[in-house]
Amino acid sequence: MFHVPRHSGGHPRLAIAFLAALFILVAGLVAWFTVRPLPEAAAAEPPPPRPPLVVVQDLPALTEQLDRWGGSGAFTGGVLVARGDQILFRQVYGYADRSLGKPLELDSRFRLASVSKQFTAAAILRLQDDGVLSVDDPVCRWIDPCPAAWAPVRLHHLLSHTSGIPDLMARPGWGLRRVTPATPEELTADSAKYGLQFAPGTKVRYDNAGYNLLGYIVQKASGLPLQDYLRDAFFAPLGMADTGFEDDASGVVMGYANLAGGPTPQPDHNVSIIFGAGALYSTLDDLLVWERALHGGKLLSPESYTQMIADHAPADTPPERGRPRRDWGYGLFVNSLGRRVTPAFEDRQIYHTGSWSGFRNLITHQPDEDVTVIVLSNNYHQRDAVFLLSQQGMAEALGRPFPTAMAR
Repeated sequence: MFHVPRHSGGHPRLAIAFLAALFILVAGLVAWFTVRPLPEAAAAEPPPPRPPLVVVQDLPALTEQLDRWGGSGAFTGGVLVARGDQILFRQVYGYADRSLGKPLELDSRFRLASVSKQFTAAAILRLQDDGVLSVDDPVCRWIDPCPAAWAPVRLHHLLSHTSGIPDLMARPGWGLRRVTPATPEELTADSAKYGLQFAPGTKVRYDNAGYNLLGYIVQKASGLPLQDYLRDAFFAPLGMADTGFEDDASGVVMGYANLAGGPTPQPDHNVSIIFGAGALYSTLDDLLVWERALHGGKLLSPESYTQMIADHAPADTPPERGRPRRDWGYGLFVNSLGRRVTPAFEDRQIYHTGSWSGFRNLITHQPDEDVTVIVLSNNYHQRDAVFLLSQQGMAEALGRPFPTAMAR
């Protein structure tokens, strides 16, 4: 087992002498998050240094669970739990590269997969706030040539997975496409070959292709590639230096899958084909900064944020696997994830999962008590572990009974 804190204050029970420093830390964090980052500000001067993140309270039940799972290999990755600006738990377990014996570090970079969608959605909404576009714009305003069948599709439909445009993985030749690098222009032209599977707004169907189209529209509307727009509008002003999405494995931990011979490396596959849907990498700390800014009203107008977390699925959307269905927002879902563990607890969480070659992630925020839980795993087959850990961290932070299993 590897338990690798960045500094000696990362995990143990706190000493009384630390409390004075805590007040200084919290004041610094509050000051940091009260400045809405803007592209102009990033160009004018760099942001002030982020105060160091320090654990202010242990979660003993979660600690015990992760000591067991980290030691057995049932979980490899990182977990962070925060209430407001206070870090309740922050640790990593396992290897960044097993062949080299290299342990994970607190600043290790993980592929986010579909957790990336909220960043693309936020870019569209920031452009809306700046008067450049509207979520009610026809897609064909921004895509030329545009299929006649797409005339009724609005940006809103792409954001909410209700466009009817078929997903990448539902198309013939997906296996070849997955390993073939592609530009945003090529991906857009490929999507334009297809009609609609249903009338826009009448059904919800998860759609990576729609988020690639949104990434292309950010490029058209802003004049910048998606990665540059995200950097200038969000990452640089927030000091998120360990977040990006170059199609490059350097600096990103190795992902694994549990195959016949045990954990097997999954090379960093071609993420150019999901550039708007799932190509970002990030760290525990950067993601907390993002969550605090996004849900703290520092990135978007109140109107755009309300649109982002509203339910846009048709009223007759059926439940999923017999459970109450989730709300489909823009790049985010809203649901009571606490219902899916035993013992169950009732809550409202704003979240997104992510899975891609070698990675499983879940980032969730409980707005009523301002609790954020980030779980990043570099093992594709640890889906249930990632979900249960997220809800164990959430339950313990909320003072609810500690879940011991997934509900079946």
